[in-house]
Amino acid sequence: MTHAASASNVSQPSLTAAIKKLEAELGGAQFIRDRAGCRLTPLGKLMFTRLKRVHTETQEAKAEAIRHTRLERVPIRIGVGETIGHNKVSEAVERFRARLAQAEIELIVAPSEALFSGLRGGDFDIVVTAENVSPELYRIDTLYREEYRVVVAIGHALANQDAVSLADLAKTSMLNRPNCEMRDTLHETCAGHGHVLYAAYRSNRVDWLIELARQGSGAVILPATAIPADRGLVSLPIKDIELAREVVALRYRHQATRPETNDLVREISRS
Repeated sequence: MTHAASASNVSQPSLTAAIKKLEAELGGAQFIRDRAGCRLTPLGKLMFTRLKRVHTETQEAKAEAIRHTRLERVPIRIGVGETIGHNKVSEAVERFRARLAQAEIELIVAPSEALFSGLRGGDFDIVVTAENVSPELYRIDTLYREEYRVVVAIGHALANQDAVSLADLAKTSMLNRPNCEMRDTLHETCAGHGHVLYAAYRSNRVDWLIELARQGSGAVILPATAIPADRGLVSLPIKDIELAREVVALRYRHQATRPETNDLVREISRS
């Protein structure tokens, strides 16, 4: 008992009292004490395996709690809308990790419905989107405002212009994104000016549309942060209309927010 008390960093009387309390709770002696020393009773042997498992799980739970509070192996989970350009978000994440190296970031790109459901269910810490949502359900932080631009190959007929008009777009084969939140606004505005846009290709994948534009297949309208720095491409402003959007970070109001998440939101909103 003396050695056991020393190994447990408690006094021998305290250890003896704890054992008596345990034996009272379990309904029988746990140890046999005689001249040969101290050994487990049959009940003690039965309890030892279970109590050892409880002790191991308790220690693991404590370690997991420490990792969570210190952001060790517990990622900040960011849900990203399909139409959100990666440039600004990825740059902000890299700056954030330069300051907080132990932080892990998990980026999941998904449709809006899956993102909102996941945010309410605790699968995401924040969601980056351009969708309009209820402020009663979500905390909304504006991250940035960005314009839409026309992207064409460097050899395209529009590439040498300073800006592109709606009339120009009506004469051009367009590369269409069905999941673009500005798609209906653009088509309605063009129709109001007597123009109709023709989509030669359609895809919900920005990378596919960019590659088609690079090959000279047509023009694609993209938010500024989704346009890559590519010598084979030219991006041009649109005349006649102001086509822009606000990108926001959403947090579910009924979910606790870690301080590091606040820091990350501020980092993304930096110009």
